[in-house]
Amino acid sequence: MVNLATGFVERGLCVDVVLVQARGPYLADVPRAARIVDLKAAKVFTSLPSLVRYLRRERPLALLSTLDHANLVALLARRIARVSTRAVVRQAVALSVDVRGRRRGIDRLTTLAARYLYPWADEIVAVSEGVARDLAHVLGLPLERIRIVPSPIVTPALFALASEPLDHPWFVPGQDPVVIGVGRLTAQKDFPTLIRAVAMVRPRRPVRLMILGDGEARSSLETLVKELDLENVVSLPGLVQNPFAYMANAAVFVLSSAWEGSPGVLVQALACGVPVVATNCDSGPWEILRGGRLGRLAAVGDAPGIAKAILDALDQPRGSAADGAWRPFSLDVAVDGYLRVLQAGTS
Repeated sequence: MVNLATGFVERGLCVDVVLVQARGPYLADVPRAARIVDLKAAKVFTSLPSLVRYLRRERPLALLSTLDHANLVALLARRIARVSTRAVVRQAVALSVDVRGRRRGIDRLTTLAARYLYPWADEIVAVSEGVARDLAHVLGLPLERIRIVPSPIVTPALFALASEPLDHPWFVPGQDPVVIGVGRLTAQKDFPTLIRAVAMVRPRRPVRLMILGDGEARSSLETLVKELDLENVVSLPGLVQNPFAYMANAAVFVLSSAWEGSPGVLVQALACGVPVVATNCDSGPWEILRGGRLGRLAAVGDAPGIAKAILDALDQPRGSAADGAWRPFSLDVAVDGYLRVLQAGTS
């Protein structure tokens, strides 16, 4: 969303970034020309009155929301405010999977609300074909009702950051190759399977593993690393200022997720030229890797399969098969796509 705001500003549009709470690691990346609107709400659902007041006061041409709870609030607010603002909702993860793991009552409530409210949107955007198919099935909508617009994952800044020098002892010449994973330390990313896979690789190839990110699963991951006696070869450095330099210098990037929508980090890894391995999860990796032609696919939770894929990828030339595969996810292409759905029917 920050990238989209940047792209819109560069096209000369007036942009408000409306937040439930104006905090978080990406706040500093919002372009200066965009206005940050802080609704100062405790939770997404309690932001409804503030969002209604904002819409009545500002009457924006269009409202783009993302994530299911925010989408529901955005659609309710537009209806209550009785404004002509065009409402576009963006589904980033398959809805049937996104509600999985929440309390069962919340699952049903979210799904029922989405079935009732999503048709109120002027446009429904999905980030991948898999997300679109799932959404059409869950909501009982025709697939044609949903637009597929890739996210703006690859920006000019990414390539500049990827080319920056990396000052880390693991990445100097002569060191063991580094396998890298990137993402929040949560159940969704399934980093335990990646750690076990690297443990299986090491008897055959001397590799190291670095996982960039932080989250509630850190403690359990650190325990698993100790149990497998991998403390000297697995690093969990947390959030780093420039993950793209690490990705560009890694030997293999691995996406071990149990589920995704359209994993942007996998696209970014392709743009960095690193050989990639991904689980064939719902949804996104199959589409991005074109059925395995641009990277190796393994089953979800299959540590031996991921280990074999890593071993194969270690022998792959860098940047060969995936050259240019990231272009549909470039900032200019994505901004064009979003402007089409945001401006359709407006004058």
